Amino acid sequence: MRRRPASRPSPRPWHRRARAAVALTALTLTTVPATTASAAPAGHCARQAQLRVPGAAHQQTACLDELTTAGTVASGHTDPADWAGLTPKDLAVPSGVPGIQIDGYFPDTSTTNTNHGWQHDAQFVIRLPDRWNGGLVVAGTPGNREQYANDRAIADWVLARGYAYAATDKGNTGLAFHRDGKTPGDAIAEWNDRVTQLTRAARATLAQRYRRPPARTLVTGLSNAGYLVRWQLENRPELYDGGVDWEGTLWRTDGPNLLDFLPKAMRAYPVYAAGGEGAEAARERLHAAGFPAGSEFLWPYHHKVYWDLTQRIYREELDPGFDGPVEAGTPYCPPGTPGCDADYDYAARPDEVRQAVAKIALTGRIGKPLITLHGTLDVLLPIGEDSDVYARMVREAGRGRLHRYYRIEGGTHTDSLVDAFPDRLRPLTPCHRTAFTALEDWLSAGHRPPASGTVAQPVGQDPVTLANACSLDTAKDAGAPS
Repeated sequence: MRRRPASRPSPRPWHRRARAAVALTALTLTTVPATTASAAPAGHCARQAQLRVPGAAHQQTACLDELTTAGTVASGHTDPADWAGLTPKDLAVPSGVPGIQIDGYFPDTSTTNTNHGWQHDAQFVIRLPDRWNGGLVVAGTPGNREQYANDRAIADWVLARGYAYAATDKGNTGLAFHRDGKTPGDAIAEWNDRVTQLTRAARATLAQRYRRPPARTLVTGLSNAGYLVRWQLENRPELYDGGVDWEGTLWRTDGPNLLDFLPKAMRAYPVYAAGGEGAEAARERLHAAGFPAGSEFLWPYHHKVYWDLTQRIYREELDPGFDGPVEAGTPYCPPGTPGCDADYDYAARPDEVRQAVAKIALTGRIGKPLITLHGTLDVLLPIGEDSDVYARMVREAGRGRLHRYYRIEGGTHTDSLVDAFPDRLRPLTPCHRTAFTALEDWLSAGHRPPASGTVAQPVGQDPVTLANACSLDTAKDAGAPS
């Protein structure tokens, strides 16, 4: 699908490392314990030649001695640019996972993904460890990244636990993803379809490799991919046993959504940064928009890298008529500039904009167990405008028994910022892993996770420990809305 009006300029060649900073980074129950691996039939890479991913237009299969990034960086079976900036530098990298990797793509008409020189979207990766625990983990990608974006944050760890792993680029990538689709909202709606498509295909592929389907299928992801977890468990719960949502993007027809709060930040921050008479009032406007007190030290970076870009490209996808023939607005325009996103008012836009958002909107009606975690210092998707609201939606939909929600004190949207502010921030990656194991216990043994609450920021931990350990048992109901 393509939507490229003739009045708009031709695509610019976006550098793939610029994409690494893209804004929204940018189950039937099983009796097989998730941590118990059993030898795959016939040894290393058995039945490699017989594997066919249903529906794939193209695939290539490799037998690897190492499926984690400890080996795939050197072998060329991942792309570090896809996952740059998502994890802390001290995160441990597991190894010792031999098996089969399948790269390929499903039929599609858009061509933004350059991996393998294919110039083809709807690319996927499926990894099948020789020693398999009977489970499958499926993920979309954060931001507008490609299919290897989760390799360091998620894939390495679940592969080391014996899971098979599958990820998709969601069907369109890059800063101009909004050019895909025929009508507003189509490009994001395709993300949901591609995760569903890959889940079904990966389950069938596992049955070919291991001679039985997965006993457990889990879905997980961060940021945009956290949104995909929510959507899948609301709309395709029969495919999964449960999921972990890591700071998922919230889309609601009547708000809040990022088109509500980002323009407010874009208007107020320059006044705050300039100092002077209006600075304190501007700070209060940012707080009122959802950006928490105490997060001010993160505002300069997010103003420079995330807020303006995110607003413009997602507004272009959902409301391309706002700026007429201009594509994705005018960067860093001051309020009052014609068609400036700093002046964007979602509530005042025509009904067709809300109709576009309705294609991708969430309801809270999850059908399988879900664990959500979100950092209290997230200033791309402020927690009070996102996961606090989603937890309330789940509860109001009568699905609270299926949900646990952990507010991670000191967490922010991108874990690499922990390296820049080690005395103020904590990474969410280890908390995601703890949440994942809590979900395993919930499904396998019926051990309900700790009650929803706020997880206090550790005091005095060294960076290596902080990057690799997180306890949810310390969660306190200190203002948590679920």
